[in-house]
Amino acid sequence: MKPRWPAPAAPVAARSRPGFPVKLPAQPAMPQARPGGTVARGGPMPASSGVGMDSQAVRFAMVRKLEAQGVRDPGVLQALRTVERHRFVDSALANQAYEDTSLPIGLGQTISKPNVVARMLELLCHGQPQPLGRVLEIGTGCGYQAALLSHLSREVYSIERLRGLHERARENLRGMRLSNLHLLFGDGMLGFARGAPYAAIIAAAGGEDLPAAWVDQLAVGGRLVAPAVSRAGQQHLVVIDKTPSGLVRTELEAVLFVPLKSGVA
Repeated sequence: MKPRWPAPAAPVAARSRPGFPVKLPAQPAMPQARPGGTVARGGPMPASSGVGMDSQAVRFAMVRKLEAQGVRDPGVLQALRTVERHRFVDSALANQAYEDTSLPIGLGQTISKPNVVARMLELLCHGQPQPLGRVLEIGTGCGYQAALLSHLSREVYSIERLRGLHERARENLRGMRLSNLHLLFGDGMLGFARGAPYAAIIAAAGGEDLPAAWVDQLAVGGRLVAPAVSRAGQQHLVVIDKTPSGLVRTELEAVLFVPLKSGVA
């Protein structure tokens, strides 16, 4: 691993977390962001509907397959056992929810394959104090990864640029009562400076490179995991470690995520 950027400026002083609901600042030539939401926590998840593919046995079988593929982090595995993936896809696709495949969630977006989600979460957690501190997720989508992150972190901010998916995630997560999870509607390329610095940042969309705002909002000692296009023109998973002496960038395996876009829609 070799540093790819100059040493960062002095660490950003810790900020108190903003109150909720929150309104992200409007950007030039873009609609003003709507208030974010907080999903209450404190009770059990609703009972399974008994459709068959939503059973605990099927979910646990998925996790055993991921273990066989090399996923080892106990916290990640437990989160995958706990969060019911079928609740985040259309009922017509529920019988595929625990297969190792990506599925459409509307508006041209997908829920990532379980092994990709597990891989990114394990990279985010590897060698880091657990639970993670404050985490920023770029691209809420249907809310599945945000729910997993809520079991791995003390606090999660998840931002989505597509209004339809933001509302869908809020509905999907409403009954799960996760008070440490905050959903925001806004431009993910800008991050969320009011919540910074973050112990970890994870993104579910890939651009030509990683936005400077994400790196700026990452705490010293923190880690960023996201897809990005390499010099060869192919999308790869990238890990950025922000150390006291600078930024260390590691490029890993090739992946295929939806394009990273700016603005809201």
